[in-house]
Order: sequence, then structure tokens, then C-alpha cells
Amino acid sequence: VRPGPGPGGDPAAGTAHPLLSLAVRAAGHGAFERDLVTGETHWDAQALRLVGRPAPVDGGPAPAPNLDLVVHPEDLPDVQAALAEALSTGGPYRIRYRVPRRGGGVIRIEETGEVMLDVHRRPVRISGLIADLDHGRAPDERRAGRRVRSDGNTGNAGNAGNADGAAGGTSAAGARSALLLALTRALSRAITVRDVTTAVTDVARPAFGAASIVLDLVDEGRLLPVAHTVYGGPRRTELTRLADLSEGVMQRALARSTPLFSEPARRGRGRGRAPERGRPREAGTGGGGPLAPAAWAVLPLVASGRQVGSCLITFATERIFSREDRTLYSAFAGILAQSLERARLYDTHHHRATELQRAMLPRSLPRLPGIATAARYLPSTEGMQIGGDWYDLLRLPDGRIGLVIGDVQGHNAEATAVMGQLRSGLRAYATDGHDPAATLARTSRLLAELDTELFATCLYLTLDPADGTLRAARAGHPAPVRVTEDAKAVELELPGGPPLGVAPDRPYPLAVERLEPGETLLVYTDGLVEDREEDYDESVQRMLGGLELWARNAGPVRVEPGPALERLADLLTLNVIERRSRPDDVALLLLHRLSTVH
Repeated sequence: VRPGPGPGGDPAAGTAHPLLSLAVRAAGHGAFERDLVTGETHWDAQALRLVGRPAPVDGGPAPAPNLDLVVHPEDLPDVQAALAEALSTGGPYRIRYRVPRRGGGVIRIEETGEVMLDVHRRPVRISGLIADLDHGRAPDERRAGRRVRSDGNTGNAGNAGNADGAAGGTSAAGARSALLLALTRALSRAITVRDVTTAVTDVARPAFGAASIVLDLVDEGRLLPVAHTVYGGPRRTELTRLADLSEGVMQRALARSTPLFSEPARRGRGRGRAPERGRPREAGTGGGGPLAPAAWAVLPLVASGRQVGSCLITFATERIFSREDRTLYSAFAGILAQSLERARLYDTHHHRATELQRAMLPRSLPRLPGIATAARYLPSTEGMQIGGDWYDLLRLPDGRIGLVIGDVQGHNAEATAVMGQLRSGLRAYATDGHDPAATLARTSRLLAELDTELFATCLYLTLDPADGTLRAARAGHPAPVRVTEDAKAVELELPGGPPLGVAPDRPYPLAVERLEPGETLLVYTDGLVEDREEDYDESVQRMLGGLELWARNAGPVRVEPGPALERLADLLTLNVIERRSRPDDVALLLLHRLSTVH
């Protein structure tokens, strides 16, 4: 295995123990590693010898040849399908395929590897071994390899049919169908346009053995680049240049609704010259660079009779696109077009809902005497990615300050609309001079009278900045947290009532507390602490411990309370942002009472 940093930056993670390396060589196996982030692929000398490729003179790792130059053409679709499946799910896999010998005949290879995923479940590295199943003995040309899934089941590879060698065309068609099915599964899980481009980058590009993929989308009658490979392959600047050079041919393919493929017979005329406007630059018989692909395919993306965009797929080595290949790429274009159209529709709806929610939330917090504040809002990463969480900071007529945090049930446009109505109603009741208990009682009746079955939790408190008196009422909402000057974080013990709208005739108890100068108050919605992988009470205790740690090291809060609170808000949401998924939206509001009023 190539020495070097492993996943997560651990210098030892990618270094093989000398005895392990010796054992691999003694077993006659070859080792390989592919970094999907940088695009670098390395095979050791034994791996290269097994596939009939020259090993480096120094015996070190070498760049691997492309799959289409190694795998038997009849087995290539099945290998691509297995690779696509492994990239989609991650974890271990096994593939068996044939490698043609230079002097004739084939050698059967078993590839055993593992696809490693990052914290976002994206494939970042493939490492593994390849072994000669025939132990140097040349098998019959018709004897086929077999694909072995990680569950131990086997499937036929390529046109070779079964392990006993009944060759035919059915297996090749089945392998291409399996590849198309794996790509379809990966794209079916994509929700947003970014998800689609990620699936194309993580699964389709490696499975096809492509150097890069450029996607253009139709926008008001024009083709505009939407996303290049998210990572891996050429640098983004090179891909941008490639997109510019290919604009004409991508427009032409879309206008004709016909895929275009590079043809090796035409390469002699374009060798060594700058690319013409209207088609990718064509290279000679050698490998191609990012701006000089050796082979390419341009696919028009049309869904339900509407032009969605165009897709350019480039390859570093020359290839001939057979009729079956062209059918495969055309079918992939149809699936990609449907996925992009669905994702664009979702993004449009989400954008509109997000704009609605932004209009409901304060654009900025008012500057009020005697206090410093900070707020954060994070949408859910599931569903429509919007919800009913809200916060508000009110300047009350008698000089007091009103602090509101609430959470409407649900994650859809209706929850956002109800949230806007509740925010407006509560603000009106509060500025009329009602105390927190009376304000929540009136807001609960308002919600009960609305034409909705939703309910909401809410916390409303007022602060007198002169003496620090807090008056609070709670409607099924998490209790606020006070951070004292001696670095203690405690939940205020406020008696509460039912969520808003549940029991509209039931009054809410009023509690009185005090916030001393130099103390900080945190109010939040439960999305800040709820985690599917952790008990709720444990999450709350972990948050309290983090607040105490911040308070012990928060000397600057006395000098620059505003920036200190902003940093605390970032720290509180950092853990939420790093979660694998966020089923609930998050709102929080921090308030710090200054030691002196300016």
C-alpha cells in the first residue's frame, strides 16, 4: 500500500506494516489504492505484473492503467456495475474479471477492496488487493470470471456467461442493465441539484472511468454551467475552461437532441491544435489532459419533452464507443435529465419557502441599552428543509426587553405560515403591555382559532435592564439556561403549561427570576440538543458542560460582549452542523447583561 496520510489525516493510517507487505507479496497478491478526492490511483509492482503492465524501475507504486485498458471488453460492463454499486453503498466488495494477455488468452483476476466513506457518507478512497485466480496457468479463453458481491453471492461477468463458459450476448446486456440500475439508484436518492452533481461525481464518473464530467443546465434559453465535479479529477479552473471550450458542442447536441461521441478516425486532423469553438479539443493517440480529452461524449438532457441541459463526459485515453455503449450513455442521459428536472423543481420550491421563512424572522436584532445579543437559525436537512422555529427580540414601551423563542410543529410551508402569524400576534400582545403569562394565553387562543391542526411550544420572558428582573412564562418549551459569572450553566426552573393551541382556556403560570450583570441567558429550540444517536437529557448535559467550558475561558466577553456571543453561537451550532442529518430546524438566542450600561 502506498505510504502516506490515511483518511482523517492520520499519518499511520495509510502505511502498511513491513510484515503485512511481505505477506501480500508472498501470497502473490498485488495492492492498489485510489484517492477519490485527488483522483490519484496507484498500483504496486505485483498488481501491474498481474495485469500485464510494466512495473516502475524503482519498484515503487505507479499510476494505474484505466479499467478499459485492463479488463476484458466483455467483462467491463459488469465491473463498472459492481464498482457503481460499491461506490453507492461503501464498504467491502469483491469483483472477478478477465484480463487479456498480450500473447493471447486471458487471466482471471479477483479484486477485493473496500470503499471508505467520509463523515458525510461520500466515498473518498478505495484500497484493496488483486489476485490471480489461475495461479499463472492460462485458462480456456471461454472460461469467465464472476462478480462476487460483499454478501458472498455471485453474478455473471460480461458476455462470458457463467463460470463454465457459455458465451453469449445476454450477459453483456444484463451487466449494462446492472450498471444503469446502480446509477439509477444513486440518482434516485438525490434531492437537490447539488445532490445530483454529487452522485454524478461520486458514482457515475468513477464507474464510467471518466476523467471529468461537466453539467450545463438550461436557464432562460441559455446553457449555463451548474456544477463540475464536486471533487476529484481536474482542478476547478481547468474544468471551467473545459466548459467554456465545449459550450458550442453542448448547445449543438441539445439543439439536435442527439448524443455526440468522439470518433478516433477523425483525430489526425485535430492533433496538437487548440480546440475549436464548438467541440472539445481532440488529442492524439496518447493520453489526454483536462483541456485535451482523448475521448468524449456529449449527452443532451431532455425530460418530459423539455430541454433540461447538456452533459459532457471526458476520458483520458482513447476509446471506441460501440453501439451498446452509445445506448448505455443515452439511457443514462435520460435518467440524469429526469433527476435534474426533479431536483430543480425541489430547489425552486425550497427557495420560495426559504424566502418566506426569512421574511418571517428578524432581519437583524435591535440594539438595546444594557445588553448584547446574538442569534442563529439553521434549517432542517430533511423534507422541505424549512420549519416553524422562530425567535424575536422586542423593545417594549416601558423600557423592558422582550425575548421570544418558539417552535411550530412540522417542517413545511404551513408550519412557516403559522409561525409568521404567531410571531405577529405575540408581538402585538406583548407591546400592548401584557405580561408573559397573559401574552402566551392570548397567543394560545389565537392558534386554536386558526384553521390548522398544528400546535407550538413557546417561551416568552421580559428583562428589566436596570435591575435584571426576569418575568417568564413557558408553553411546553425547553427551559432557558443561565450562565453565571462563576462559570456555572443552569436551567431556570420555570413552571410551564401546555403547548400553544392545545388547551386554549388554560392559564400559564408567571415566574420571576433575576439576571445579574455579567450573566448570559440562552434560549433555544429542541433541535439544538435533539440527536437520534444520543439521549435527550445527555445532550442537554453535554450542552451545559460546553457552556461552562466557554464561560471559564470567556474573559473577552467582559470587554467585547458582542463578538464573544457571536463566537459562542457558532460553537453551539457547530455540533449541529457536523451531524450526519438534521431532522429538525434550530433556533437560538443569546442575551448578555452588561456590567455597565453605556
